[in-house]
Amino acid sequence: MLAALTGAGLSAAAGLNAFIPLVIVGLFARFTEFIDLPAHLEWLQSWPAIIISLLLLTAELILDKIPGVDHVNDLIQTLVRPLVGGVIFAATAAATVVDSSSFWQDNPLIGGLIGAVLALATHVSKAASRPAVNATTGGTGAPLASFAEDAIAVALCLVAIFIPVLVIFVFIFIGVAVYRIVTTGRRRRRHREIRQAEERLEREAQEAEGGMVAWWRSKWREPGRLTRNRQSADSAVTPATGIAAESVPPSSWTSSSWPSASSPDDSAEDSRKS
Repeated sequence: MLAALTGAGLSAAAGLNAFIPLVIVGLFARFTEFIDLPAHLEWLQSWPAIIISLLLLTAELILDKIPGVDHVNDLIQTLVRPLVGGVIFAATAAATVVDSSSFWQDNPLIGGLIGAVLALATHVSKAASRPAVNATTGGTGAPLASFAEDAIAVALCLVAIFIPVLVIFVFIFIGVAVYRIVTTGRRRRRHREIRQAEERLEREAQEAEGGMVAWWRSKWREPGRLTRNRQSADSAVTPATGIAAESVPPSSWTSSSWPSASSPDDSAEDSRKS
């Protein structure tokens, strides 16, 4: 039972950061007596494995704290973390110091499958909570969330090695934390969408109201335009006299004002009489 809890704790830690449990298990197996790896997994405590794990851990610590890059990193780690979780569970659950029975030593494949499933579940929870954190904090919460995940991974590894019983309570804490983060992020995102929809409707209503006001103003201006057009017509030059209508009132328009329509013969006869 304790061996299974140790393997489960380390596998869950691999779901948060694949290389923290690798480094811890390798160092503990090499320099302490708390973990005695089975023969087929002793390569985890070799110097090449420890150095490579440290280099990959450094890259993981940097990339996971950059907003946007952390999503790409989580996508890549979807294959890495379950694989590491399976190896870690098989290695630590079968450690002779941890396990007094030979079940996990005789069935490493079962331990590997259990570890892979636990690591994958933790990884999915982490990947689902990170977008909610980035959305609610504008990306500024990504480094803090990454630091918290790394701290939880280290603590989970130490608890799994020294006090395996507490792994159950750590699992409960992680589950509650992920649930709160995801639900809070969804609720805030839904409220933001509702607020944006209300602002869009209000903006459209204001634009429609502005269009109605402009239409009524144009209608009220039309009588004034007609009056000006009428006045312009009244002030136009009369076609017969060439005199502006505004300078000669209509009452003075008499027949004498118009030129005579007599013929040229009448004009000549008037000249002889005179």
